[in-house]
Amino acid sequence: MTKLKDNRIYLYIFIFFIISVINLYNAKYLNNLYEYYYIKQTIWYIAGFITMIFFSKRNVNHLFKYAKLFYYVLNILLLYLLLFGDSINNIRAWISIGPINFQPSEFMKLALALVLINVLCSKDKKLIKFIKMFIYTLIPSILVFLEPDTGAIIFYILIFAIMLFFLKLKWYYYFLFLLLSLLLIGGFTFLFMFNQDILIKLIGTSFFYRVDRLINFRTNNYQLDLALISIFSAPLFRNGFNNMALYIPEGATDFIFAFSIGNFGFIVALIIIILYALFILYINNILRKNHLKKTNYLIVSFNLMFGVQVLINILMNIGLVPIIGITLPFLSYGGSSMLFYFIYLGIILSLTTTLDSNKSMNSFHMDKLD
Repeated sequence: MTKLKDNRIYLYIFIFFIISVINLYNAKYLNNLYEYYYIKQTIWYIAGFITMIFFSKRNVNHLFKYAKLFYYVLNILLLYLLLFGDSINNIRAWISIGPINFQPSEFMKLALALVLINVLCSKDKKLIKFIKMFIYTLIPSILVFLEPDTGAIIFYILIFAIMLFFLKLKWYYYFLFLLLSLLLIGGFTFLFMFNQDILIKLIGTSFFYRVDRLINFRTNNYQLDLALISIFSAPLFRNGFNNMALYIPEGATDFIFAFSIGNFGFIVALIIIILYALFILYINNILRKNHLKKTNYLIVSFNLMFGVQVLINILMNIGLVPIIGITLPFLSYGGSSMLFYFIYLGIILSLTTTLDSNKSMNSFHMDKLD
């Protein structure tokens, strides 16, 4: 691995860390609960960085080997949450281990990607692969839907769509799948509009509250209004360190983008967007140099998940998409999400080690031939 490559990725992570910790230090003015979030975030960063280094030294093939076990364990944990989990903000998504809250749905993204890649690269017929991938995606999606955690489902569907694209089925299979999906959505919409009693018996009343939040997310939304004011009233530059320009209740998590702009001006938004672009291009550069199918699929799934999460969060902050609890990677407070991306990143970095090792071996053999 070249030294420049190492320095770039570590530099990006360090800048993410600085921006995150400064904003979380300011978040103490939002709520007493956030008083020590900047310290906790520092601990999560250190733990994540160590985890990334650990996985960067591992053989990726071992992860594919144990993918099913990882997948099954996480599904059991998701089921446990539904049956016995504590409700936090009307969501049963976290398992508490002492002071640490662990969110299995975050790590399911990686497990699902690994399992679907294994299916994609198996010797089964394409139709059998499709059925298996659909079932593997459906199970955690249902469990997470019942928590409820809308954000996680989006990424499960995204991973499935990525693998479906690489599967390269005949066009009529895609058409059939689209038709069935439209029929399912149409039937669900019909029941929602004309026979809600059946839906209430199946999934309870909370579903209607969630749908209303998605449809009318811009109506009387106190948090979004404050985020929009914070963004569009901000100057190009503002020295907001150890200060708070405007109150945003979730400024430490979902709305850290708006909180950053409110505190430090539009220049911070520009820095954040450029930093994410450089980060994604860095991962894409690894993809271009790699020629192994399994690892390529893994890199593509990471990059698209990461990019989509960044895009959705920013669009949430400026009021263009509903607020669905999706955080801003490496900037928002959150241990499970951060560890997930550090693990994923560590796996991808292990590929660069493999690539450089292969290049060194090839050079060695060429020298011997000479």
